Amino acid sequence: MRFDSLLDSVGGTPLVGLPRLSPSADVRLWAKLEDRNPTGSVKDRAALGMLADAEKQGLLRPHCTILEPTSGNTGISLAMAARLRGYRLVCVMPENTSLERRQLLQMWGTEIVTSPAAGGSNEAVRVAKQLAAEHPDWVMLYQYGNPANAQAHYDGTGPEILADLPSVTHFVAGLGTTGTLM
Repeated sequence: MRFDSLLDSVGGTPLVGLPRLSPSADVRLWAKLEDRNPTGSVKDRAALGMLADAEKQGLLRPHCTILEPTSGNTGISLAMAARLRGYRLVCVMPENTSLERRQLLQMWGTEIVTSPAAGGSNEAVRVAKQLAAEHPDWVMLYQYGNPANAQAHYDGTGPEILADLPSVTHFVAGLGTTGTLM
């Protein structure tokens, strides 16, 4: 498959049968391999959806700064999308976030602001909101309350599953911020 941009390769992930995990011959289990997105993260689809929605609403203009509290996965996906679309990204994350996640963010040119580890993600959100108040020209996509986060799955993941498996009768998923659909 050929794409003009790395962002064009987000979505369209394979649906793979898991016959050896099925409890009986008349039950078929399938897995949607969202890790096949460009950053290897399940969050690529949701991150691109939130960014595209902010562009559509006119919140993002060329060379804007995006601000996002994250523990890593959404931040990494946003870092790729922001870099490829020409935006600066500032991520606020707990200071105990793994070195590997921070390195991935920095690889995409993201500026990292740390928050006290003891406060976890809630403290990262608090620090990000404080930064947003100090920099009103920055745009915080705010995965924790952004409807476009889950909408990416209504617009992409769901229709892909139905196209690949029109006879689906049951669907099981785990949710966090709704950017992860597992």
